[in-house]
Amino acid sequence: MNQEEKIARIKELTPLLSVAARVYEQEDREIMSNFEYDKLYDELKALEEETGIVLSESPTHKVGYEVLSELPKEKHESPMLSLNKTKSREELADWLGSQKGVLSWKMDGLTVVVTYRNGELFKAVTRGNGEVGEVITNNVRVFKNIPQSIPFKGELVIRGEAIIRYSDFEKINEAIADADAKYKNPRNLCSGSVRQLDNSITAQRSVYLYAFALISQTGDDAPAFDYRSEQLDYLESLGFNVVERKKVSASDISDSVSYFADKITSNDFPSDGLVLLYDDIAYGNSLGRTAKFPRDGIAFKWADETAVTTLREIEWSASRTGLINPVAIFDPVELEGTTVSRASLHNISIMKDLMLGIGDSISVYKANMIIPQLAENLTRSAEYSICDAANEDTIKIADTDKALLITDKRNGCSISKQTVSSLCPVCSCPTCIHLENDVMTLYCVNPDCDAKKIKLFAHLVSRDALNIEGLSESTVEKLINAGLLHKQSDIFRLEEKKERFIELEGLGEKSFNNLIDSINKARNTVLSRVIYGLGIANIGLANARLICKYAGDDPEAAIALTSDELTAIEGIGDVLAASYTEYFLNNSNLDNFRTLLSELSLEKEAAAGDALSGKVFVITGSVEHFANRNELKAYIESQGGKVTGSVTNKTSFLINNDITSNSSKNKTAKQLGIEIITEDDFISRFGS
Repeated sequence: MNQEEKIARIKELTPLLSVAARVYEQEDREIMSNFEYDKLYDELKALEEETGIVLSESPTHKVGYEVLSELPKEKHESPMLSLNKTKSREELADWLGSQKGVLSWKMDGLTVVVTYRNGELFKAVTRGNGEVGEVITNNVRVFKNIPQSIPFKGELVIRGEAIIRYSDFEKINEAIADADAKYKNPRNLCSGSVRQLDNSITAQRSVYLYAFALISQTGDDAPAFDYRSEQLDYLESLGFNVVERKKVSASDISDSVSYFADKITSNDFPSDGLVLLYDDIAYGNSLGRTAKFPRDGIAFKWADETAVTTLREIEWSASRTGLINPVAIFDPVELEGTTVSRASLHNISIMKDLMLGIGDSISVYKANMIIPQLAENLTRSAEYSICDAANEDTIKIADTDKALLITDKRNGCSISKQTVSSLCPVCSCPTCIHLENDVMTLYCVNPDCDAKKIKLFAHLVSRDALNIEGLSESTVEKLINAGLLHKQSDIFRLEEKKERFIELEGLGEKSFNNLIDSINKARNTVLSRVIYGLGIANIGLANARLICKYAGDDPEAAIALTSDELTAIEGIGDVLAASYTEYFLNNSNLDNFRTLLSELSLEKEAAAGDALSGKVFVITGSVEHFANRNELKAYIESQGGKVTGSVTNKTSFLINNDITSNSSKNKTAKQLGIEIITEDDFISRFGS
């Protein structure tokens, strides 16, 4: 096995054994036998000793968690300058001239300088402002792919980009119920994750580092390099993930740019362009630098395809926090192969800077070939200004007697109602403008705005709660916006509002009839589904079942439970108990619960120990209807079943949503004749 093959095997074994160790220690289950684990552990340890490479997740090299009071600052030995930029392929070719170059991704994350001494990770510092960065050594130690040890024993300094992949970003956001609490993009999430004071949080965020430069290397066995491509190959041999790159010349650079451009939509990492460096290190260094840019490299930004269109309206989208976001609606145009007719404006200050008025000619593009944005306003018809609140047509700014005045430059009249909504699009209550750090944002002043209820309604009707088919989140939003839903119990009174329902876009009489049938079916339910459907913080379905069982499925007994009584229930801790009791101490919540119950017919839940008694389950893979595998395990055990970590001839069922997977558990189950079922199969057979 050569060095490259050894490194590949280390990268295969490290995450496998890390997961196996974690689930064994923290979840009391096994994904492989002790014999298999020990065998692979010994193989990994031997490979680490042979190569000198130890990755961050390696079970042979535990990284402890630490909480800091603040991140120390450190001045960089030399300024980290930004690269000059171009959007022209011809300019790239001219810049390269007769030289060879290295073309690579310009990843969109956070640049980090990492130092190794005596073969061990010694220090990591963020780019910061280019002069001074923050020391984040403890956080970098828990990056998913960072080598803790490398075979070079001198001092090595590299630069890399810390990123969070799109797939991990989506998983993190999916776990956040509140739409307004979700992260905006992978770069912002990565920046916050890398700079945490508690590195256990960083460890949960799946941060990766991709090396893109060897800055310095000192020591007796330090190799000398003439070319940057050699340096990057060398970093790969030390165990680093290195940014994808191509060696180019002026004659073929345009084709290489096309190669990268074709991969943008399928990439699992954020990128905002490319970087071109002279391959010849001595030549690049001889060029020196300007006050702003080094001369040995240049950044290529994608030449945004733009189109001119007409602004037709500003749509206002309310959120659960009360923030109302402006969205530009314009005549459809083709951009980057898709039809675009809307783009977020983010806040009123952007509208002010663009001097946006209805009917303006605007230029639109896709940022990084993905996100629709307004480039410029060609006619700039509206002037925005802060003035005294002299009339009711203006919109008051919170806590002041000032207002936002919008004037049409074409005829001098006020067009404020055309552009900025004076009423919330959801509850029709007055809006106000917050002015903070010179940024103006629009808010709904109504603390009971229905926009804040959309997620709660959607949760109540979800499969594991009341299971009302036909009430998707988008349909719930339509009904709330139309004033058909105010309280959760209003769902069960929709039959009285048929005429208004069938007039809504995308809905009709057939949708109405199907929905009413589903609502009437949902009237017969069990108390635990109702408790879960309320959306009480931290209370999952399994927890709700445990609580209702303790209360004898009596609603009044359930809401009267004290913290001491709740913590006496196995599986309910202090945090859950506090969430539960605080919810029912709120009179509004209590009234909502009792009104909802008046629309329902509660059935007795099957006694624990009956449904799954004598059955042994193994759970593998991700789950969809339960919060996590532990919640599914808790439910099985609450019904008298047993959950183990390994498939044996005593296993009754293997639960795996990917039945066709070639995983070891699936293979073993098939060999032993154990039935493999999906989560849906489980719910269909045994309830949930």
